[in-house]
Formats: sequence, structure tokens, C-alpha cells
Amino acid sequence: MISRIILDRVLPRVFAGMDAEAPVRDSALWLRTVELIRPARYLIEAESGTGKSSLISFIYGSRDDYDGSIFFDDVPARMLSVDQWSRMRTDTLALLPQEMRLFPELTVMDNILIKNRLTDYKSGREIEEMLERVELQARTYAYAGRLSVGQQQRVAIVRALCQPFGFLLLDEPVSHLDARNNAVVAAMIADEAATQSASIISTSVGNPLAISGAEVIRL
Repeated sequence: MISRIILDRVLPRVFAGMDAEAPVRDSALWLRTVELIRPARYLIEAESGTGKSSLISFIYGSRDDYDGSIFFDDVPARMLSVDQWSRMRTDTLALLPQEMRLFPELTVMDNILIKNRLTDYKSGREIEEMLERVELQARTYAYAGRLSVGQQQRVAIVRALCQPFGFLLLDEPVSHLDARNNAVVAAMIADEAATQSASIISTSVGNPLAISGAEVIRL
């Protein structure tokens, strides 16, 4: 499993030619060399439109419309094959996308099991315990499309934790949660990351994940 991610003068192509302008000029990440190691906790603070979701997609390999280079240890991301990316997303990189990507016609448990059947990482009892921890045990067999947005976000967080990972990528993971639920999911995320000696990379526009000891990077 990889021990570091290096961003070497990365810049979304949509920002090309804007070196002297905001948001590029004031960024602590774009066009700089930044090393993300494990285990650690990173909070990437950003205003809307500065590229936080793009950054998560670049690291996860779902987009490559950027200049510069991303390295996993010493391996360039652009050199990875489809099979290598597939393995990375199964045992190294876990993702919670901002849009959550739940299947509304499936139950809460079925949404989680789609992921867990691929990884065989959590037992049924462990999944039930996580749902209890985020106060969704009574909604286990409810259709995801009938949940509130905040409940859907908690389901997506549980699903994201159902795999081994060295880096957990969270794009605005608590944007729809109040302070109490933020604290609950932050503790669960921190516990899982500690168990796996993994890093957390979380983005935020205004409601950050309530994890302590995070290094703040201003995008």
C-alpha cells in the first residue's frame, strides 16, 4: 500500500494562464509541490469554484484534465493501467463523492452491500454497528431515495468505510449534517482511519469535518 501522494505543480486546465490571479495565486496547493503522507489528517478549505472536487477526482483518477503530475509514492498516476487503478480503488483509495451516488431504488443496506461485496471487508454485524453509531439502524431497510439528504450522507459515509484504504478522500462529507451528527461521523471516520493507519483528506467550503489535529491546506 502506498505511503504518500505527491502533487507536483498540479493545476486544473480550466485555470491555465491564471497563475497571477485568484484562485491560483493565493492557493497553497495549485502550482506547488505538496506531499500528503500517511497516517495524517488533512482539511482542504476552499471557496466554491476553486477546484476542491476536481482535486479529489484527480487523486482518485476519475479525471485527468490537469497539468503537472501526481505521484503515488514514486509512480506517476498517469502511468497506472486500468487494472492498477481498479486495485487502488479497492484497497488503497476510498472515496466519498460530494454527490454521494446512492441508488435511490435500493435500501440503505443494499447500497452499502454493493460496496462491501466487492471488498468483503466488513461483517454484517460491523455494518449494523456503524448504522447504529450514526443513528440509522431503524432505516436499514428503507429505500435510500426516501431518506433526508443528511441521512443519505451518513449512509454514504458508512459505505465509504467498507473497504481497506491508505487514503480516505472525502468531498464535503458533512455539508448536510448538524454539529452533533458531524461529531458522530467524524469520530467514526477517525477511528477507522486509525485502525488502518490511514490518512484522511477532507474538503470543505464552510462546514468542515470535525476531526482534531488536521493540517489545514487553503486551496
